Amino acid sequence: MPPFYGGRAHDQLLAPFCPRLQSFTENDSPMIATLNGLVFAKMPTVVILDVNGVGYEVFISGRTYDALPETGNSCFLFVQTVVREDAITLYGFHKKDEKELFLLLVTVSGIGPKLALTILSGIGVEELCRTITLKDLSRLTTLPGVGKKTAQRLCMELGEKLGGFSGVFMTEESGVQVVAAGGSHLVADAASALVNLGYPQYTAYQALQAAQLQFPDAVATLKVEDLIRLALQSLAGR
Repeated sequence: MPPFYGGRAHDQLLAPFCPRLQSFTENDSPMIATLNGLVFAKMPTVVILDVNGVGYEVFISGRTYDALPETGNSCFLFVQTVVREDAITLYGFHKKDEKELFLLLVTVSGIGPKLALTILSGIGVEELCRTITLKDLSRLTTLPGVGKKTAQRLCMELGEKLGGFSGVFMTEESGVQVVAAGGSHLVADAASALVNLGYPQYTAYQALQAAQLQFPDAVATLKVEDLIRLALQSLAGR
């Protein structure tokens, strides 16, 4: 929680809200989503940001720590606020992708925020997505705190969700790894729409890959609806 807050008065102020905030993934109250301030102090697992005279203690991954500026300089972080009955904890991320993957990791049984940060400290976002999508248990178990059972749960519970996140998936016939071109979030949204229309995930990504290869110069400016339309045309031409 913010280190310059605390005490009985602060606890009494929060008390009425605690019953409603059973889980940080389900609350509907306003939360801190970003912070922009000066680095007051930093350590490999935590940084204190001075935002207009208020110090916020934010837990971070090793990779976010590596990206922090020197003490006294300005810093912007994406933030996830975790509310429990006994504490409010802030988790910060240098990149939005890291925060989004953090939110997915903590949905896996047995993985809490601290382990999620430990995992993100030991492997990059894109590599972790590929590793989970390709079910590379040997690589996952090299990460601190991840045993064989945890690695299996990661693959089982997140494998289908990370195909578009990483732009990597496995084809049904050959198991060949395919990497989508840029704009992974755009591709993920388009793939989700195609899956909702009834297409298998691998088919959706193949069609999107074909659309990207057909119009490589236009990919960066396409909207998600345009990419869906092109993918459907590719599917119709099979």
